[in-house]
Formats: sequence, C-alpha cells, structure tokens
Amino acid sequence: MTAAILSTTARQGADMAELRGKWQRIQQRIRAELGDDLFNSWFGRMELDSYTNGQLLLSVPTRFLKSWVENHYVGKLQKAVAAELDDVAHVILRVRTQGQAVSGQQAERMGQARPAIVRPVPAMSSVDRQPSMIQPLAEQAAGDESQTFETFVVGSSNQLAVAAASRVAQGSNGTGIGVNPLYIHSPAGYGKSHLLNAIAYRIRATNAGRRVMMLTAERFMYGFIHAIRQRDTLSFKDQFQAVDVLLIDDFQFLQGKATQQEFCHSFNSLVDARRQVVIAADVPPAQLDAIDQRMRSRIMGGLVVDIEAPDEELRRRIVGVRHEQMLAKDPGHVIAPEILDLIAERVTGGGRELEGALNRILAYQQFNNRAISVDLAGMVLREAMAHAGNDPGRIKIEDILKVVGRHYNVAKADLLSPRRARTVVVPRQIGMYLAKKLTSRSLPEIGRRFGGRDHSTVLHAVRKIDEQLRSDEKLAKDVAMLIRLVEQQ
Repeated sequence: MTAAILSTTARQGADMAELRGKWQRIQQRIRAELGDDLFNSWFGRMELDSYTNGQLLLSVPTRFLKSWVENHYVGKLQKAVAAELDDVAHVILRVRTQGQAVSGQQAERMGQARPAIVRPVPAMSSVDRQPSMIQPLAEQAAGDESQTFETFVVGSSNQLAVAAASRVAQGSNGTGIGVNPLYIHSPAGYGKSHLLNAIAYRIRATNAGRRVMMLTAERFMYGFIHAIRQRDTLSFKDQFQAVDVLLIDDFQFLQGKATQQEFCHSFNSLVDARRQVVIAADVPPAQLDAIDQRMRSRIMGGLVVDIEAPDEELRRRIVGVRHEQMLAKDPGHVIAPEILDLIAERVTGGGRELEGALNRILAYQQFNNRAISVDLAGMVLREAMAHAGNDPGRIKIEDILKVVGRHYNVAKADLLSPRRARTVVVPRQIGMYLAKKLTSRSLPEIGRRFGGRDHSTVLHAVRKIDEQLRSDEKLAKDVAMLIRLVEQQ
C-alpha cells in the first residue's frame, strides 16, 4: 500500500514538473510575440495553478489584470497554450487571493461557464477591498516634503522641465495656458515624480486656495473601476471637476477603452476651463500606443518636455546632495569625496541608481567598520552593476559607434549621415539597438547622437532589430559578439 502511494506521488511529481516545463515554454512563446515590456506588464505575474481534465487554471494578482488579459490577449494566450498542450479544452483565469487555494473540482465548475477564458467569481480581490480612490483633496495636494523644488538638483538635462513645473506651481487659476497641458517624459528614475510632488508642495505652501489632485494612472483606473462597481460614477466625475490642478504620474499605464474615455472627458473639461493638467510618463506622447490618437494629439498641443540622462557633472552634484542628506540624519555616514566622484563617473543612470550605489557603498563601510578605498569601491560598484545585468557606467554611445563601424567596415561619418544604402542602414540600426539596450540614454538623445535623428527613427530601429533577432541566427550571433566587444571597451 505504501509503495503504491509513493509510486503515485512520484508520478504526480513528474507530471507537475513536466507541466511546469510546458508552462515555461508557453511563457516563452508569448514573450517572443509581444516583447519583454508587454510580457512583463501583463503576463509577468501570471502563475500556473493546475491542469486537470483538460482545463488549465492560471492566476493573476488583481481583477484589473485578469480583465485586461481577457479583453486584449485571450487569443494569443489560447494559441500559445494549444501549441504546448494538445488536449487542453479550457483555459481558466482567476484572481488569486493570498493563502487561498482552488481545488480541481472548483476549477472544473468555473470552467463550465464558457470555453476559452472564463470569468469566474473568486474571493474579493485587493481592488474590491480598496476604499474609494479619491481621498480628500487636502490630502491629495500635500505632496512629499522630501521632494520639493529646493531638493531637486538642476542641470542642463532637466532645466527646461524644472522651469515649466515651477511656472505651473507659481501660476493661478485661469492662467499659464502656454504650458497647459504640461507633459514631462523620461526613463524611470530621472525625477518626474519628484517634480510632480514639488508642484503640489509649492502650491500648498504658497496658494492654499488652489485645489490640487495628485495620483497615478493606475490609481485612476482602480478608482474608476470601483466607481462603476459601486454605481457611483457621478461622484467620481464630480471630484475631478472640483480641482484646479490635476497631476497624473505613470501615464503610460493608463489602459482600457472605458477608462481612457473617462480620463479624456475629465482632461478636456479641465483644460477647456483653463485649469492646469500635468502628466508624467516614461515615453513621449507619440509612443503612447495604447492611448487614443485624439488624446495624444491634445496632449501634444501643450508643452512636451523630456528629462535626459544627467551628465557626469550633474551626477556628481546629485550624489553630493544625497550624501549631505544622509549626513544630516547620521553624521557617521561619511564617504570620501573621491568615492563620490567614482560613483558619479561609473553610474550613468538617474537619481535612484546614484542613491542606490551610494547606499551600497555606505552599507559596505558599516558592515566592515572601516572606510572603503577607491579600488574596493570600484569593485563593489562593478559587482552591483553586474548583478543588475549590465554596467551602464562603462558603456558610451561613442564606444558603440566605434565597435559597430569597425565590425561592418563603415565609417562613423556614414553611420551619422543621411545615407540610406543597406550597407549603412543595417549597422546604424544595430548601433541604435545596442545604445537602447546597453545605455540609459533616452530615445531622443540616442537619435541626436546618431546624426540628429528623430526618436521615432530610433524606436523603429530597435523594434526591427528585436524582431529580426528572433529568426535570424547569424544576426543574433553578431549582436551577441558586438555586445561583448562594447563591454570590453
């Protein structure tokens, strides 16, 4: 009897291991079709639960994520599953609740509702339990006291964005139409959220009668969904019409046709009434592929500014300010100036990366109870950047141009020129692809460094090379070799 149980258990374990392997291949198929960004956004937190009687049960952490996959990616998911599981009848997607398991019988009952992806009724998700998205306006306007204009380090890469944000903060109702809407974009960590907080904090301090609302696009979506479920969309709409300044962060995450229409209505009402709207996103308006074209056009009718990667001088000042803030909290957090110089030289990202490197050096000093040398600091930084998957502090676009030009026997002047010969275009596109993948530079900056090209040209090149790498083995080998050569520069 015991032997039979052990045999059954072993067989079930083997079956589950095989199923996990197939699930990994399903994920790889979806990633190959959608690309890393879309896959990570919508499938990165999807988990395999079980596969019983031809029914595959998958789970995601929120109702919103479940709804989005069902409405936009059901076909791709079914196709990828069918390619690995021949006998699958239904694919069931549920919202998982921490600590709660779903039995095979429960899954089977849920699967009877309809074939393909069904809409089961799981236990209440985190979205259901959330209070109304809109807090009292006074709380929304408070801002983060550590993120003000006074603590924002200004340089050539961000001075236009700071000037525009400052103008918004100093304006009054019905004025400042020249910067309305204001759209600020940059890669993550370059200071967009800091500026939004600075606007809210400055208005609260100098013009308390000016009503401000600050929230993320995701909070807007959750709030709108909650209002629909509570059948109270009028209250939701009214609260937006009561504000003088609306600050929206992470706008690239605004998804769903109904949600976008609601935001567009609120946006148009506020702008038409000469009330200020400020939007921050990781990409320029033209790259908001999920946003309606009319909405993108309206945004581009205002002031669009980008924050570029900080140069070494600005990075050194940022590191210096962060170090001073640490010393104010604990005078024992002393790091030698030459170490601060090294951080600014090696770490080419934004404030978050610089602060992370500073914290790592400080932690090393504290754990070893002694000051760190320049050589040891360099090793600590190399280990940190290797753990992150690359070393952006060492890689320069100039190095990429040199390596690509040498490999394809194309002069740097030709790579930067308007020439459209295939012998020049392909190496140029590969160079842009490497610049996007190996450096923290924004698309507009890469375009400027490749002969003054538009960001859309860079985006096209990156997407094209990405697509070709999936089917062109020779190109994949060439790009892998070029990456090694660039990293050795």
